[in-house]
Amino acid sequence: PAFGLAAFTILMPMTGVVLAILLLITLSYRNVIAVYTKTGGAYIVSRDNFGPVVAQIAAVALMLDYIVTLAIQSAAGVAAIISTFPSLAPWKIPMILSVIVFLTYGNLRGVKEAGKAFAFPTYFFVGCMFIVFGMGLYRLANGTLPVLDTDLPGAVPLGQEQGLLTATAIFILLRAFANGGSSLTGLEAISDGVALFKAPEHTNAKRTMVIMSTLLGSLVLGVSWFASHIHAVPYEDESPTVISQIAKAALGTGSFGTFMFILVQAATMLILFAGANTTYSAFPLLVNFVASDGYLPRQLTKRGHRLAFSNGILLLSGGGLFLVIITGGSVEHLVAFYALGVFTGFTLAGFGMTKHALRTRPAQWKWKVFVNFLAGSISLLIVVIFSIVKF
Repeated sequence: PAFGLAAFTILMPMTGVVLAILLLITLSYRNVIAVYTKTGGAYIVSRDNFGPVVAQIAAVALMLDYIVTLAIQSAAGVAAIISTFPSLAPWKIPMILSVIVFLTYGNLRGVKEAGKAFAFPTYFFVGCMFIVFGMGLYRLANGTLPVLDTDLPGAVPLGQEQGLLTATAIFILLRAFANGGSSLTGLEAISDGVALFKAPEHTNAKRTMVIMSTLLGSLVLGVSWFASHIHAVPYEDESPTVISQIAKAALGTGSFGTFMFILVQAATMLILFAGANTTYSAFPLLVNFVASDGYLPRQLTKRGHRLAFSNGILLLSGGGLFLVIITGGSVEHLVAFYALGVFTGFTLAGFGMTKHALRTRPAQWKWKVFVNFLAGSISLLIVVIFSIVKF
């Protein structure tokens, strides 16, 4: 907002930088999956290449990341509901807490077919967003895509245009980049759960990683591009969301547009709740590894009567509920915790795989050293940026 209307022209170059980092981290994590073919992730990579002390840093970063993921995805899903039905705004916190309690109950019961059940929201959301993008491009071509008013009540106020090279401007740009970088979280979840894939596990996990990154990149690019074109702005109370503004502008106000808008909001809500649910498979596995190595209580290695790591599930949900309460369910405040944890994991995984490639000299080892060292270095730089601009 400090840049006034110039902010919308800065948005696309910023998105380009985030997408370049997405590509680099995807290449790095494909290496992780190729080497650690049953289970990997930053914790196992750090433990094998740097020893248990560094591995504990990775464990803390990833545990924090998963707990914040549960809180932020639940809060953002509820924000999508409130964007559709603004009268529900006073019930925001009870709704978020109810979502977490419901997901916890389902996972303690042992949701055997969870993967299949949560595949639908993914396809549904991606399909809806591509329809929005298609309709938006069509309306742009025939000149009917609206440009939104930026000074509506409740919208974050736009400032005056200013130069890009002042110290304040650079700080604000780095902060915006830090927020954008948090969209890459979740990339590490596949490497934490390679064993959950069908055989050959590592091949299917690598393929899934590439598909997921391609979809993520397409969606980030599409949302940023339309946000810059229609001048979508964030609101102080986080509703209506930017995605809901883009959907409403692209789909129009006719009966089909209204119907599709409700579908997009439903899909957004479902994909966010599905994202919150993925933490219930990854977090208990992670704390099980750490507890098996003796750095967390042994109770976290115990399986419940439904063969789920029930103590890990309860620890995760307790942390999620606590964060929602102390931040008032604010996505903006939760994002600060989010990205710091995930990029610490990216840093340790990148440097760990660099050391592994130097030690074992596999095929194309020079290329692997280059990619992993670059991924680790850039992730470390981002951690430093986050630490300064977020806190």
